[in-house]
Amino acid sequence: MTYALSDSAAMFQRNMTHLRRNPTAIMVSVLIPVFLLLLFVGVFRALGQAATTGGGDYIDYLVPGILLMTIAYGVQSTTLAVNQDMTEGVIQRFRTMAIAPSSVMTGHVLAAVIRTLVSVALVLGVSLALGFRPDAGPLEWLAVLGIVTLMTLALAWLSVAVGLAAPTVDSTGGFLIIIQLLPFISSAFVPTETMSGAVRWFASNQPFTVMIDAIRALFSGAPVGSDGWVSVAWSVGLTLAGYVWARRAFRRIRVR
Repeated sequence: MTYALSDSAAMFQRNMTHLRRNPTAIMVSVLIPVFLLLLFVGVFRALGQAATTGGGDYIDYLVPGILLMTIAYGVQSTTLAVNQDMTEGVIQRFRTMAIAPSSVMTGHVLAAVIRTLVSVALVLGVSLALGFRPDAGPLEWLAVLGIVTLMTLALAWLSVAVGLAAPTVDSTGGFLIIIQLLPFISSAFVPTETMSGAVRWFASNQPFTVMIDAIRALFSGAPVGSDGWVSVAWSVGLTLAGYVWARRAFRRIRVR
């Protein structure tokens, strides 16, 4: 266990060094959500105000979805970094070394979590500057941090798994498109009740919606209800799925 922890710390430091040398990953995961925030607040505010319920400012409704979108865009660099290590033979080289195999994946996951939480904090700061005014207390803020961290961890493990399993960088595109589009088909911009047919059913039952609704309730001081534990269940389930998939993909890598 001691060797595994020290090896994971070394891999984490490696990934953070790459991030310091190439801060574009944080810029992309921040700029796109901020652009969407500015677009919907500045251009579609009246339309969104009419579509949402509760009588509050539209930015208060919008921000929880934007924060989840920040996570979705943030995992893109993790998938690409892992796949680059795969296709360039770096991971094969690591497998020939006397290090814990899990440390290679754990280092990427920890770096993804830290990088994404920094991006979320930056987007939240912009939201506060634009007029976002949550009614959450300290416990509610901790609960929001917990939901965001768990979702980040889940998507990070899935990203590592996809990066390991994909034969080329181009073949990771399908996963990245799905992850980035799911928040648009959710309650991020309008309530799912305003949708119709199959779109409404899908939006109501996908993980981003329940997490957005839970964060929205925590920010507004409203009862969270079942959205809280359902969000945790989704995150834990996706984390386990990503972890198992990543381990299997890692074991299948041939050492040359």
